[in-house]
Amino acid sequence: MSLLDKTWFDGGVEKFFGSQSFVRARIIDPLTSHMAAESVTNVAPAHMEVIYACLKRFGPLGKDGIAKQTGLRNDQVWRRLPEMQKLGMIGLTGKTVASNSGRQEREWLIL
Repeated sequence: MSLLDKTWFDGGVEKFFGSQSFVRARIIDPLTSHMAAESVTNVAPAHMEVIYACLKRFGPLGKDGIAKQTGLRNDQVWRRLPEMQKLGMIGLTGKTVASNSGRQEREWLIL
């Protein structure tokens, strides 16, 4: 259990990812998808800590802004954001910001 999870969420992040209700691969997905889902189980909480710390330090940001500030890849960030939202760690500001491609993306903040 990470310090962030222990301090702020009383182990909720670890419990959430260990629960049967939170699955990253569907039953009909190929074996490789299940293997990939299993391999990220230990990585996701670490990414969440980095994203949370980034939002705490820099304030509301979009996916690309978070990726730029943290060094995480865009896909590593966008996969964690909805999971963190379900945990009540972060939420949407209701605003959009320009992405790296010039399109608008949602802005996230710590709750």
